[in-house]
Formats: sequence, structure tokens, C-alpha cells
Amino acid sequence: MAKRFGGKYSPEISGPPAKPGTRPRQIEVDAAGGRSNLLFVPAVVLIATSMGGGAVSLTVAFLGALWLTLGAWLLRAGLRAEAAFNARKVARRPTLPRKILAAVCTGIGAALAVVAHQEGGLLIAPVLYGLITTGLYLAAFGIDPMRSKGMDGIDTFQQDRVARVVDEAEKHLASMRETIARAGDRQATARLEDFVQTARDLIRTVEEDPRDLTAARKYLGVYLQGARDATAKFADIYARTRDAQARTDYLSLLDDLEKNFAARNRKSLLEDRSDLTVEIDVLRERLSREGVRPE
Repeated sequence: MAKRFGGKYSPEISGPPAKPGTRPRQIEVDAAGGRSNLLFVPAVVLIATSMGGGAVSLTVAFLGALWLTLGAWLLRAGLRAEAAFNARKVARRPTLPRKILAAVCTGIGAALAVVAHQEGGLLIAPVLYGLITTGLYLAAFGIDPMRSKGMDGIDTFQQDRVARVVDEAEKHLASMRETIARAGDRQATARLEDFVQTARDLIRTVEEDPRDLTAARKYLGVYLQGARDATAKFADIYARTRDAQARTDYLSLLDDLEKNFAARNRKSLLEDRSDLTVEIDVLRERLSREGVRPE
């Protein structure tokens, strides 16, 4: 009978077994992807091919490379902002249209690249190449979300409140995930990922029904901020001392937080269900007064 190989340095062998009913962990993919990273290459190629063209050509090529690099950097930020926007049900449109600015910057960089390599001639060619590059850029990556999105029947002020709280909560979660890497402990990292998913369940519930914001605001603000600070302290202590007790205390803290967040989310869902039942009963009573008797 086959046996699983295990040893001192085998990952996830030591530690408690997985909790029954635990859902599979979601795999998050960087929205920027490899195609946006490849756009940093043209800047390097431009400078490398302009080395023997003289001081003026090299200077123009250097300026073009700066614009190309700025465009690639803005594109990465724009793709990530768009992915975060699409993942939420209530979200404000990005304040800065990064993808559009990235297309413009890349177009300017392409025009300067033509200037750096042409000997004399009219400026019409660089302008045309710049416009074509900008158009192809927008066709390949699209434009930024231009309108905010929210639930129907919710006023703008309430949507903004939800968006602000959600943005702050996501920042706390992102900070915790970055900080836990310093500890270098697989089990603590995996346990934190479970808590992040539970916290995001509560965030999605609040986004779907902003009426839950008042009750959940303490969880998404004060509790997450405290969890972020505790994660930073644990990562610093464990990275230096490998203190087993600190690790046990931190995992226990995550257990307590996850239970509280899950309970708050269940309560919100039950209250929503109760509200729906009341609305259905009121509607049935009104229909019966009108002589309509639904089966």
C-alpha cells in the first residue's frame, strides 16, 4: 500500500489536519500578467540600438525609453485596478485613467523612438507611428472603467461609504498577506489565507446590501486593523526567534477572528432572509386584498 512521503522539511506535514468542510483555497492570478511585463523590454531595446547614433540620438532614445517605461508601469497599475473594480459589486471608477494614460505615454515613446532612428525627414512619420501605437494599445488592453457601479436603489452617498470601507479593508488584508511572508512559515501563511477568504465573504455581503455596513464596519475597520498589527508583530518575532508559542498564539488569534467574522456574516444573511420573508408576507397580504390569490 502506498504511503505518502514525509519528513522534517516536507511542507504541511506538521500541524493540525485540515478542518472538515473547509472550502478549497482560491488561487489569485496577477491581473497584470506576463504581457504587460513584456512591455518593459522595448525601452531597453531602444537604448541598446541607439548607442552608436551620436549624443542627440541617444538623448532622444533615452527620453523615449522613459515614456515607454512609464506607459508599461501605468498599464500594470491600470490592469490591477480594473481587476479589483470588476471583482466588486460596489466600486467607484478609478480616479486616474491609468490604461488610457499608458497608451498615450507609449505612443509618445514610440514617436521619440522613430525620431531617434531617423536621419532628418519630416515629423509626420513619428506622429503617425505614435498615433498608431496609441490606437493599438487601446485596442489590445481597452480603456479604464469610466462609470462607478453600485446596487440599484442605493444612493450615491451610501455607495461611497461602502466603497471607502471596502477599500480600507482590502488594504488591511493585502498588508497582512505581504507581512506574513516575513515569518517564513507555511502553516501560518495558509491559515491567514483562510481568514482572508472569510473576511472577503463579509465584504461581499456588505457590498450586496449596504444596510449591513453599520453592523460590519467595526469588523472591517477596527478588527482588521488589529489583525494587521498582530500579523506584523508575529512576523517580526517569529522571523528572529522561531518562537513556537508566538506561532500558536497567532494561529489561535486567527481562529477566533475567523469564527467572529463568519458569525457576523451568517447573522447578516439571516437578517436579509428575514427581511425577504416579511416583504413576501406583506406582498401576499396586499395581493389577497386585491382579490389575487397566488398559489
